[in-house]
Amino acid sequence: MAVPDYQSIMLPLLRLAEDGQEHSLRAAIQSLADNFELQDSERKELLPSGRQFKFDNRVGWARTYLKKAGLLEMPRRGFFQITERGKEVLRQDLERIDARFLRRFEEFRSFQNREPSCQTSAETQKALETDDTPEEELEKAYQKLRQGLADELLQLVKQMPPEFFERLVVELMISMGYGGSRQEAGKALGKSGDEGIDGIISEDRLGLNTIYIQAKRWTDNVVGRPAVQQFAGALQGKGSKKGVFITTSTFSNEAFEYCKSIGSNIVLISGEQLAQYMIDYNVGVATTCSYEIKRIDSDYFSET
Repeated sequence: MAVPDYQSIMLPLLRLAEDGQEHSLRAAIQSLADNFELQDSERKELLPSGRQFKFDNRVGWARTYLKKAGLLEMPRRGFFQITERGKEVLRQDLERIDARFLRRFEEFRSFQNREPSCQTSAETQKALETDDTPEEELEKAYQKLRQGLADELLQLVKQMPPEFFERLVVELMISMGYGGSRQEAGKALGKSGDEGIDGIISEDRLGLNTIYIQAKRWTDNVVGRPAVQQFAGALQGKGSKKGVFITTSTFSNEAFEYCKSIGSNIVLISGEQLAQYMIDYNVGVATTCSYEIKRIDSDYFSET
């Protein structure tokens, strides 16, 4: 089955605590994973940020919401326990507990009413109906903004002259840690232009290893196997097995399959991936604002 949303986890989590004993969040996560019969691949599914397991995150938020509603309490660090109110709720033999149900409790309403005063009633209603945790909503909004930025970046790159594209490749490779100095990389790239090779750049700052580059600023044409095969042949002619093929367009499936079938280590970077790298390494973009998501520092509150 798919990873359950955090609201679907609320009732099973409360039932887990029905015995009145203290339960660790870590043990609860494993128990609930077994309860939902999650596969190993589902347990390892990550949030868009790639920094936390999705299921673990959702169990954590389910616990937080139940605590804010007074159904659970935290007797000590890392543990939770059911309250008398939580036991009363379970005696109602409910089929589901969700954010809408929790709003009957004043503590939970106060918790939700701390949201920005500019939030409309329609937005509040939407927040009750969504299956995403607040953290997931934030990450989805971030990914949406990032994708819009990547699309805009790629369109701009396609409109620029070839010389600009060459400088862009240099800047990106340097930002990723290749090529030594910008001056050295600038001399190497765009200088060769023979046998399907557009440039040469150092793999490391000492220049001990060399990477050959092919860069094509195409607007619509798909780069197929023949172009990649020609590049691979050029690498063989240079006695090298390392190459990077960068395009503002896309690669055909045959091109990717060809790279997998040969011994050379050729990396294919499409226009979409190029734009994502530009964002990751701050090439052609500027930060307008940043937000930090903070958590409790457990070590700070540990007993000494």
